[in-house]
Amino acid sequence: MSTHEHTDPLAQEFVEFSVKAGVLRFGEFKTKAGRMSPYFFNAGLFDDGAKLGRLAEFYARRLLASGLQFDMLFGPAYKGITLAAAVSMELARLGHNRPFAYNRKEAKDHGEGGTLVGAPVRGRVLIIDDVISAGTSVRESITMIEAAGGQPVGVALALDRQEKATENGADVPWSAVQDVTSRFKLNVVSVATLKDLLDYLDTTSDSTLAAHAESVSRYRARYGI
Repeated sequence: MSTHEHTDPLAQEFVEFSVKAGVLRFGEFKTKAGRMSPYFFNAGLFDDGAKLGRLAEFYARRLLASGLQFDMLFGPAYKGITLAAAVSMELARLGHNRPFAYNRKEAKDHGEGGTLVGAPVRGRVLIIDDVISAGTSVRESITMIEAAGGQPVGVALALDRQEKATENGADVPWSAVQDVTSRFKLNVVSVATLKDLLDYLDTTSDSTLAAHAESVSRYRARYGI
């Protein structure tokens, strides 16, 4: 089957935007799992109002298209904090006003105390993050949400790397996203995936970018799920 039979227009638009914003880079990067990856996605580089606003627009469009029902957003510290705030603003702009909350890394010892900030955590809660490299941050978010009385229903990501997770230093035949889906029974909604990234490299008219298609394909063949 050709990879172009089902290209996803929203994902293609997002990958192009990420490349132009310098958030998605190609070269040689060491991942947390110790692999040498031919690409690196750093959502921390959506670092001005225009870029963050567009990022939020992609999340909101994907979430609304997914049909996933949720009552509020939760952003795990630290990257998730700006993501939850920005996506909440964009959803409201589109007519879907949802409250949001986030956690502090350190419990506050004055005022109201506690680790959660923002709206009271209740109802169906959607966790917003950039990528999942290991399910640890999701597990921590679930614990906090449930302790506060909310029900975690899903995770929204910018990019699903679609690669094998590692456990105790060894590769396992499932990805961090698949692990979260099966272990915690959560829906995962991603703006784009590794397949979308490859589709983009395969069809771009930019020869410098197209030159990275082979190394990304090799990486996918070795570590993809």
